[in-house]
Amino acid sequence: MASADLAPQSVSTRPRASIKSTLTLIVEHRARILATIALVVLASGGILHLAGAGSAGDAVWAAGVAILAAELAVEVVRTIVVERHLGVDTIALLAMIGSLVLGEELAGAVVALMFSGGAALEDVAATRARRELTALIQRAPTIAQLRIGERIEPVPVDRVGVGDIVVVRTGEVVPVDGRVTSDEAVVDTSTLTGEPLPLTLTAGMEVLSGVANAGAPFDVAAQRPAVESAYAALVRLVEQAQSQRAPFVRLADRYAGFFLIATLLVAGSAWAFSGDPVRALAVVVVATPCPLILAAPIALVSGVSRAARAGVIVKGAGVIETLGAARTVLFDKTGTLTAGTPAIREILPANGTAPAELLRLAASVDQMSAHVLGAALVDAAQEAGLELDTPIDVREDPGQGIVGTIDGRTVAVGSRFFLTSVGVLAEEIASAAVLSGRGSGEARVLVGVDGRLAGVIVMADELRPEAGRIVDRLRAKGVRHIAMVSGDRRSVAERVGRELGVDRVYAEQSPEEKLAVVRQLRADEELRPVIMVGDGVNDAPALALADLGIAMGAAGATVSSETADAVITVDRVDRVADAVHIGRRALFIARQSVLVGMGLSLAAMGVAAFGYLPPVAGALFQEVIDLAVIVNALRALRG
Repeated sequence: MASADLAPQSVSTRPRASIKSTLTLIVEHRARILATIALVVLASGGILHLAGAGSAGDAVWAAGVAILAAELAVEVVRTIVVERHLGVDTIALLAMIGSLVLGEELAGAVVALMFSGGAALEDVAATRARRELTALIQRAPTIAQLRIGERIEPVPVDRVGVGDIVVVRTGEVVPVDGRVTSDEAVVDTSTLTGEPLPLTLTAGMEVLSGVANAGAPFDVAAQRPAVESAYAALVRLVEQAQSQRAPFVRLADRYAGFFLIATLLVAGSAWAFSGDPVRALAVVVVATPCPLILAAPIALVSGVSRAARAGVIVKGAGVIETLGAARTVLFDKTGTLTAGTPAIREILPANGTAPAELLRLAASVDQMSAHVLGAALVDAAQEAGLELDTPIDVREDPGQGIVGTIDGRTVAVGSRFFLTSVGVLAEEIASAAVLSGRGSGEARVLVGVDGRLAGVIVMADELRPEAGRIVDRLRAKGVRHIAMVSGDRRSVAERVGRELGVDRVYAEQSPEEKLAVVRQLRADEELRPVIMVGDGVNDAPALALADLGIAMGAAGATVSSETADAVITVDRVDRVADAVHIGRRALFIARQSVLVGMGLSLAAMGVAAFGYLPPVAGALFQEVIDLAVIVNALRALRG
């Protein structure tokens, strides 16, 4: 009985779901549907005229124009009531109504096709421009292959917890951030970073969600839930990017109001001086629609798509406009301009110790230390192919040093005070300052063997390899002021600043002081807009306050990437210069398309006002202009 009661309900929901789906499709493809209707109406009327049924053809044109004008009238009213401005849609509406009143049915049909076709072309162009963003969303995995004991079970990605083992099969997208637990993984990062070559990862290495498996299946141990993964954060950014409008586009809407007034004045003057209302209609027709509305959004959205291909996800076309106008760029230091981890700058052996042996002994002992310098020494030794021994009798003084026995020798690694405490000769330790020099921002690791100084390893947080030319590239793009804002010691920050050639270094800055620097620069009209680039939680307030915040988000979803306006998905700071270049190019193309298109429209309006361009010819000419500005705006997709 229960099943009989339920059956009619389940069946009755299907028509409603089908109707809802159909309505959704109509709304999504509204512009293309209207363009198809206009084309059918124009062609049908033309066929009737060729068949000798001119009156019937005119009636078909008039009916089609009336239907499309009514639909457009609803949109114009909505724009006036909701958005509180007049756009060039109003000009198109006046042109269609005027053509019906003056008996210019063919001109009205051409205008209807021109306007709806322009909207359809804009829709197609915008879809083309958003292709990379849409691809990112569509690639987001929804199912993960969870390894449970000896079996593999497909589960929704939101059910994957920290520590769970996920199997990534060949061709699949990694659904979570984690560490590779298989011996080897070959991944394709091209969608996120633009890097065409596969990357080989070994056991223990981190892998970010969103990359694809380009080799054999491998296992990943999840480090965070899927909803907090790097790829999930990027998808949220993309969704915001697709829903926001650029300030330039809103500015274009305001210009459209002035253009409407100019159109009406020229049309009214042509009618007044000639006494022919058809001339006024021709002026209105040739001004419909305005390239201003078509060019700006397509060029800027194309910039959004181009940035995505370069590994920079931005929150909408407004970010592209800000990039195009930026005059100041502020960089955080650690993790942004520098690698954020210490690296060996120099090895200075003493008492006959070979450099490689000095590093091998220090790294062997530091295998037992959790100190960041110790980990860096171990990594450097392994990269150099040195074979490390396992020490015994290890003793560590956290933050000072570590000592242990290797092959019967007592090896101590640490500060001068620590080495003195374990019996290394004080006079030899005093010479360490001479051996290692006095470089700013350097850490000097002393190594002693059997009570004698074996040498000094100089370590520092080095500049990223790609950071060297970023200042020159930004200056070449017209950025006026480039500075570094860092919480590090002044000596460290100024050394890095000198190496880069920045205009100013703000050192020893707390998060509140970074905010004050951003606020001060934004107050100077000559230096706005201000871009802030950072990677840490302490950069989040400054990223939010700046005219444009760019987060280095390759390491995963952090507070900084959530508050920023753009996120660099590849671990390269030079993408900032790429983003500025893309913004400059997209904004230039948008302005170029607008100015050239409006110039041609104004010239055509003048010709129409003097009676040399009838309504039908004017409509066709305006369609050529619209097509030209759309094609030109799409140039922003290219490099």
